Amino acid sequence: MPIKTLIMGAAGRDFHNFNTFFRGNKDYEVVAFTATQIPDIEGRVYPTELAGPLYPKGIPIRAEEELVHLIKQHGVEQVVFAYSDVPHEYVMHKASIVNAAGADFRLMGTKYTQIKSSKPVVSISAVRTGSGKSQTTRRVSLILQEMGYKVAAIRHPMPYGNLVAQEVQRYADYDDLDEYECTIEEREEYEPHIDNGVIIYAGVDYEKIIRQAEAEADIILWDGGNNDFPFYIPDLQIVVADPHRPGHESTYHPGEVNARMADVFVLNKVDTADAEKVIQLRESLRVLNPTAIQIEAASPLFVDDPDAIRGKRVLVIEDGPTLTHGEMAYGAGYVAARRFGAKEIVDPRPFAVNSIAGTYVKYPKTGPILPAMGYGEAQTRDLEETINKSDVDMVVIGTPIDLTRVVKINKPHQRVRYELQEIGQPTLQDVLMKKFGVKK
Repeated sequence: MPIKTLIMGAAGRDFHNFNTFFRGNKDYEVVAFTATQIPDIEGRVYPTELAGPLYPKGIPIRAEEELVHLIKQHGVEQVVFAYSDVPHEYVMHKASIVNAAGADFRLMGTKYTQIKSSKPVVSISAVRTGSGKSQTTRRVSLILQEMGYKVAAIRHPMPYGNLVAQEVQRYADYDDLDEYECTIEEREEYEPHIDNGVIIYAGVDYEKIIRQAEAEADIILWDGGNNDFPFYIPDLQIVVADPHRPGHESTYHPGEVNARMADVFVLNKVDTADAEKVIQLRESLRVLNPTAIQIEAASPLFVDDPDAIRGKRVLVIEDGPTLTHGEMAYGAGYVAARRFGAKEIVDPRPFAVNSIAGTYVKYPKTGPILPAMGYGEAQTRDLEETINKSDVDMVVIGTPIDLTRVVKINKPHQRVRYELQEIGQPTLQDVLMKKFGVKK
């Protein structure tokens, strides 16, 4: 009899683990996925077109709150935990719930979930969401292009719409973003790559994705989401760490996995972190992985008109995942507002409406900053209404994209931009040149 299995996820790692190990595997029967972290993704079905012939009705996706009920209802024997950016203690609480309900608890590693590419793969992951992985990926892509390589990036999944239609997604220009009706979170990750002339792939089936990417690239970049470990076997594994949160590199799952597997660490934001915290992080990473190269870097900030911020009462908007499950109380927008002399950073919570107000309830550690939540049309409109209701002089936008392409802002605004700059030696160029050399 096949082992009855339930996969706990958030529309990412869970689908990937299923596709690479459980799909077509008659030794297991996956009775359900559960979903958390991402709003409004439960209640769907993982369709039979993706699940395969063993699942003619697809696989139901239920809310994680139903976990114990589902274990009892289906006689589940094994629960696979498959999402990221959570404390180790959180994982063990889930394990205790599962064990108490009678099922085994499983964490899958790299052996059965990583796919081998025919092209070299450079993976960029992080120990926590909001460490600066995105600008590191952009920096790596530009260096490789300067070395003569054609680069394609593959982004960690964010399939929040029609899963069949999102099986393989290719983005080469802004029109593709509109065609796929990308959410704000998706645009934040895709637009900077497009701006740099890099084709980016994402979707649901990462075997099919990489085979298509291999056909038009010399080197594949894995652009990891949250702090998940790579879906592909990397030839060079770069991991970004954040000195604003020292200690998290060894206390969050699966960020510690990344730290222990890294070939190269990028210690980002050393220009805005306390020197003692930088030293603490450096030593902690050395204990976890003494052979990895350590590169220190800054993420300097730029705005079009710094004087426009000075003396103003401002609303600061930041990348949503960084503030929510990333647990940062602030980001680049907040730092820029302070640096350029804002009179006051206004708390947006009194102006928050509907799902945005709900976000503050779910993530109470979020500071007086507005997370750019936009996982669907309704939430995007809630974000727009919250911004426009806010009693402020100026809006400072710290998201990786031009938010005004998605929402209409009725107030003066300044967008914060940030890119990675290595400090001293070694540099990412040194590492990449040694590994791959100039394309011949």
